[in-house]
Amino acid sequence: MNSNIFSTDRPWHTLDSELKKQFHAKVYKLSLQSGCSCPNRDGTAGTGGCTFCSAGGSGDFAAEPAPVEQQIRQAKARVADKMKKAPPAYIAYFQSYTNTYGDTDRLEEMYACAMRQPEIVGLSIATRPDCLEPEKLDMLERLKALGPVWVELGLQTVNDGTAAAFNRGYETSVYEEAYRELKARNIDVITHLILGLPGENRDDVFESVSRVSRLWREYEPAPFDGVKLQLLHVLKGTVMGESYLQEPFPVLSREDYTDLLIDCIERLPQELVIHRLTGDGPRSLLLAPMWSTDKKRVLNGIGKRMRERGTWQGRLADQS
Repeated sequence: MNSNIFSTDRPWHTLDSELKKQFHAKVYKLSLQSGCSCPNRDGTAGTGGCTFCSAGGSGDFAAEPAPVEQQIRQAKARVADKMKKAPPAYIAYFQSYTNTYGDTDRLEEMYACAMRQPEIVGLSIATRPDCLEPEKLDMLERLKALGPVWVELGLQTVNDGTAAAFNRGYETSVYEEAYRELKARNIDVITHLILGLPGENRDDVFESVSRVSRLWREYEPAPFDGVKLQLLHVLKGTVMGESYLQEPFPVLSREDYTDLLIDCIERLPQELVIHRLTGDGPRSLLLAPMWSTDKKRVLNGIGKRMRERGTWQGRLADQS
């Protein structure tokens, strides 16, 4: 175990530790909206969106639509109590929908404006890999002149059969090509994976972790390259939610999720930053699993279980 990367209390490479290392401050992500839609909703790539995706476009905690300066002020106010003990520093996180799906000039102006706001130290853009055409990649490269830029890609799984079932709208090869284009421009990439997708087994999950790890190894590591490992949330008002109400399907228990998650952490290279270990399903929309609403208990349980198992991130990385 590399004690220079993580502690025995939390034996994985946390985002918080990497942020403190890079910025020498406590850094908080501000969830913002770009006003973009999604090609998997408007008919360009498909209709209906991913079956688990809420009406908020996976950004249910994002700021209300407004000029970006106003969004940032409001988002700062919401987290002010968490930032009292240290000088504030923030990542502008454009979370909802597909944040490279729109007019390039408008997006670049907005993102540049966000990066120029006081105390903003970086930019994180969530998007789909099929919405990174050359002009958008060039835009992201230009934005790097203003500070760190991360791109978050919602892969969820490398199993194209599973992806077709939840209506992802692109094949895994599209993700791999987009990843390589981003890394060719030295842009940090964060890949989202969902644990507990209907029809997937442990081997499917491990294959997703393995493919993401192998792709990362092809390039010189960047500080915030990483993954978000998140639990499947079944939400009201989604296609998956309606299906669940009509005919409930199995969802992971807290114990099963914890052990499966740790199995994944063991297979991830130590240098990869783990940006998330669970997820936030809005309590008002959540159908299952209800245990996930106690996030503190979930996170404490992960650390406790890892100590019980005597394991750490990367222990089995040579097997991925």
